Amino acid sequence: MESVDEKIFVYQLRVRLREISPEIWRRILVRSDSTIADLHYTLQIVMGWSDFHLHQFIIHGKRYGVSRVSGIWFTDDPKQVRLEDFRFRINERFLYEYDFGDLWQHEVRVEKKLPLDPKKTYPVCTGGARLTPPEECGGPLIFMKLQQKYSFYYITERMLEIIESDDLEECRGDYQEEVRKLLYWMKADKFPRRSINQRLKQYAMNDEEWRSYMEEFLT
Repeated sequence: MESVDEKIFVYQLRVRLREISPEIWRRILVRSDSTIADLHYTLQIVMGWSDFHLHQFIIHGKRYGVSRVSGIWFTDDPKQVRLEDFRFRINERFLYEYDFGDLWQHEVRVEKKLPLDPKKTYPVCTGGARLTPPEECGGPLIFMKLQQKYSFYYITERMLEIIESDDLEECRGDYQEEVRKLLYWMKADKFPRRSINQRLKQYAMNDEEWRSYMEEFLT
């Protein structure tokens, strides 16, 4: 039987996207020996971001993250700094920022320290609410305004207008982007935990898809 390092435990983290109402949040379980790089990719997955933009953690007043060529650079190797190194206290908070233009700020709170279950694969998402905002939408303030615009009534009326359009076939390509936006807002209150956990398991198992993904962004 494989032995388990008794020093390794599990952090239960609650991740909340600031300045958004109703809340967009996730609850995740991560191993204490996870690295800053691991946590970055985990947050990208659970929030549904593309990892196209720059990011940084601010923990105990210091910046951490995965450095990017011609982008942002960090003094510490993100593959060597582990979460256990910070000795987080229960209810302690730190910040994860993504896309410095739109400035999505994630408040990460340490909810619990749990024993490691050797039968489970970590990280895993155990709860959450709502889809993450579309990238390039302009940030929290613009997102909140869009949220007011795309009411159920507006979406229904607009979809009917597109479907009943006399020139639908000729303008099908022109409608694609608008329909994509409407579909997002139709599903905005859904929480895709199953698909999130499928991707987290891929990452944890370091399968071929994720190896190529990491090699692209860590070099």
